[in-house]
Amino acid sequence: MLSPESIKKIDHELTKYPADQKQSAVMSALAIAQDEKGWLANETMDFIAHYLGMPPIAVYEVATFYNMYNLQPLGKHKITVCTNLPCALSGANDAVTHIKQKLGIGFNQTTADGKFTLKEGECMGACGDAPVLLVNNKRMCSFMSNDSIDQLLEELNK
Repeated sequence: MLSPESIKKIDHELTKYPADQKQSAVMSALAIAQDEKGWLANETMDFIAHYLGMPPIAVYEVATFYNMYNLQPLGKHKITVCTNLPCALSGANDAVTHIKQKLGIGFNQTTADGKFTLKEGECMGACGDAPVLLVNNKRMCSFMSNDSIDQLLEELNK
């Protein structure tokens, strides 16, 4: 189900917790699996549940609670825009409008070429840096003007 490299990474995460608390590594295990697979299919979550010795429903609860986990295939680049009030007051809504216009998609949609998926996000803890975008759950981009958004999209489109 997962590559030996991913299993090794999960095993490393397990060393951070007491042996009888393996389920504590569920968030890390989901992130590792998603990095390998691109998204979390039920079969992948079932595998993680079995590997960590926990009920599958408990893994599903974690995966559906946090928006960093992808429960369906997405574009190559997931762009998440924080639209909470502090970011909205600092230009996030304008950034969203610009991104939607540039990509020709709305929230929870993927471009026809499969390169971009646009998501609406909750607070990313960087209100002073608004508008804030998160690319593939790994790269935070701050103070995103229309020009910097254009540069980012051009860079990711290569």
